[in-house]
Amino acid sequence: MRVIQTAIILCTLLCFLIDAATIPTEDRRRPNGNEVEKPRLEPRREKPGRMGRRPGGRKGRKKQGLPKYFHEPGGSELGNHYDSRFEHGIQDYADKKDTQLHLLRAYLTFFNENRLETWLAHGTLLGWWWNGKMLPWDWDIDTQVSGSTLAYMRQHYNHTRYNYVSNDDPPVKRTYLLDVNPASAERERGNGLNIIDARWIDTRNGLYIDITGLSETHPNDQPGVWSCKNYHRYHTTDLYPMRETMYEGVIAKVPYAYDRILTQEYEEKALILTDYEGHRWDPIVKEWLQKSDEELAEEKKEKEAKKKEKEERKKEEEGKKKAEEEKRKDEEQKKQEQLREKEQKEKEKEDKKAETRRQKEQQDRMKSSKAVKEPPKRSGPQPPTEEKKEEKPPAETSEEASKEESKVENPEIRTE
Repeated sequence: MRVIQTAIILCTLLCFLIDAATIPTEDRRRPNGNEVEKPRLEPRREKPGRMGRRPGGRKGRKKQGLPKYFHEPGGSELGNHYDSRFEHGIQDYADKKDTQLHLLRAYLTFFNENRLETWLAHGTLLGWWWNGKMLPWDWDIDTQVSGSTLAYMRQHYNHTRYNYVSNDDPPVKRTYLLDVNPASAERERGNGLNIIDARWIDTRNGLYIDITGLSETHPNDQPGVWSCKNYHRYHTTDLYPMRETMYEGVIAKVPYAYDRILTQEYEEKALILTDYEGHRWDPIVKEWLQKSDEELAEEKKEKEAKKKEKEERKKEEEGKKKAEEEKRKDEEQKKQEQLREKEQKEKEKEDKKAETRRQKEQQDRMKSSKAVKEPPKRSGPQPPTEEKKEEKPPAETSEEASKEESKVENPEIRTE
């Protein structure tokens, strides 16, 4: 596989060298009346930064590198699609469409006449996929070139002004500027301020085509992987061999694996969605048609109704969810109470058993202590026991005592 990729790259470089050898450098007047002026270097007007600071000052500079080359007036999303040197306000829908049509036709004609290879990219490629035309709501026109073509443009065609004459009746005459960014020689992103390598600019109003170069920035680690400064990456087999086609009535080129490139960048829905940005795809005429004000108003009304319905449904679902949560909490609380009651009953039962056991143990201890104090009766003859002397009344005792005394005094007196 690597051998095939290397062979393709070598063939591409060989074709480029052959084309470069045949490119005219002096007389560039064409049979169709289009004329190319020789490059004239013009001083650029630097756009002051905030508070009068020049771009690339200490504040806001995170990485070293060249300052931003192309500048846009900004102020709005549409304002970012004009070059500050030629901008004179935002165009309306019809003027913008007419400007982009001839801007692209002049660009492709110039590159074809000078045998410079370029191809459609991003949203411009997506427009070609639908019907070979630009997407009417898209303010961006994007093309790509190889790194070698970009270097050749910088050396031989930078600041070229192209006088364009269309084939319409009456013909349209306009002047376009090919401006190559000096930072295009650096093929890494750098500080991120110069990701656009060149522009094709309408000098009447400042609308432009963005041109980015693709290069094998890491041929040793990632051979056959082409990338731009905005991190778009392609394999050689995705790009080559290029397919020749028609775009807005002019010969153009698209990458070989255009379908894979589009699905990777925009996902599959971009190839099937037929209602987008105020336009509707008509399969009969194969055109993106702009919706009328009534259709847009009705669509807005429907969207608001759907949004309101969605909010009400969401609110209802939240209410149900809240009720279910409360019910779940009540059931959980009830279960907890039942569990506590059960545990209390079991505890009381255990306490009662323990008390009964304790009382029984106490009775057993009392019985064992009593058995120790009273030894068990022996069987057989019992030993003689001394008879207890009967206690005499006090009177009899005193009388007997006196008789005893008299016996002691007169020993002759004997007792009977």
